[in-house]
Amino acid sequence: MTRKAAAAIRLLVLDVDGTMTDGKLYFGPRGEALKVFHVRDGQGIKHLDAAGIQVAVISGRKSRMTEIRCRELGVEHIVQGAEDKVAAFEKLRTRLKVEASESACVGDDATDVPLMKVVTLAFAVADAHRDALRAAHVVTSLPGGQGAVREVCDYLLKSRNYLKKKPR
Repeated sequence: MTRKAAAAIRLLVLDVDGTMTDGKLYFGPRGEALKVFHVRDGQGIKHLDAAGIQVAVISGRKSRMTEIRCRELGVEHIVQGAEDKVAAFEKLRTRLKVEASESACVGDDATDVPLMKVVTLAFAVADAHRDALRAAHVVTSLPGGQGAVREVCDYLLKSRNYLKKKPR
C-alpha cells in the first residue's frame, strides 16, 4: 500500500530544522549564524523536480539561510514562521491544485504530527521525536540533515520506477 501511495505523490512537503538540517541551531552575536544542509538532500530534491514532483517547505521558524538554500535548489514554495502547518499546507495545496491524497511530508517532531496525519504518506527521519515516529508511515534509516531527505526522494522516485535499484 505504501509504495502504491508513493507512486501517486505530486507534492512533497519538507520541514527544515531536524529534517533538512540536523536540528542544531547555531547563534552568533547577531542571531542565527549557521544552518548546515546535506548536499545529497539537495540532489534528491532536484531529481524530484525533474520527475515532476513539486517540493515545498513549511517551517515553524524563519531563516534567511532556508530561503537561500531553497532558492538554490529551485524550491519555489516556501512557508516560514508557520504556527499552523496544516493551514499552511491546505492553502498551498489549494493554490497548486494538489489533493492531500497526492501529498507526502517529512517531519521530525511533535509539531509536524498534525500535518503528517493529513497527507497520504508521512515520513519521519530516523532520529525523530517519538510522536513523529508513531505518526509516520515510513521511517528513514538516516537522521535529519544526514541524507534522510535524499532517502525519501529516492523512495518516491523508486515507486515510479525512476530508480531501478535501491540506492545506497
